[in-house]
Amino acid sequence: MDHVAILRKANIKKDDDLLGDILSGRKTIESRWYANKIAPWDKIRAGDTVYLKESGRAVTAKAEVSKVLQYDNLNTEIKKGIVRKYGKQIAPSTSEDDFLAWLGKQKNKRYCILIFLANVTPVKPFEIDKTGYGNSSAWLVTDNIKKLRK
Repeated sequence: MDHVAILRKANIKKDDDLLGDILSGRKTIESRWYANKIAPWDKIRAGDTVYLKESGRAVTAKAEVSKVLQYDNLNTEIKKGIVRKYGKQIAPSTSEDDFLAWLGKQKNKRYCILIFLANVTPVKPFEIDKTGYGNSSAWLVTDNIKKLRK
C-alpha cells in the first residue's frame, strides 16, 4: 500500500519542522492522535510506503514503514508512557514537558498510531489530487501512488 502523510509546518510548537526533521533523520516516528479510528488505523503495515508533504505543498519525500504500533483506549498514563518512550523520535525539538502539556490539551484523543519510518529519501516534487478523500484529510491511503499524482 501507498500512503500520503500531510504534515503541518508546526505541530506542537511554532518552530517545529516536521518534514525537515524527518529528512535529517532526527524524527523517525510519525504519530497520529485521533478521537476516532480513521486512516491509517488498521490500513498501514511494515513494508508500506509513505509519501510526505507539508500542507499546501507538493510531495517531496518518501519513506518505508518499518513498524507500526496502535494504541486504543488512551488515558493519561498511556499517553505519558508513549511520550516518555518515543517522544524524542516523534518530536525531536520538543521537550517532554512541552509534549505532555500539548497532549494534556488533547483530551478527546483516544487512539494513537506510531509509524516508524526508514529509508527516507527526497523525491522529485509532485502534486496530488485529494478528490474523494475530503478537504481536511491529513492521511491518504491508496493501492498505488500513481492514482493520486496530478
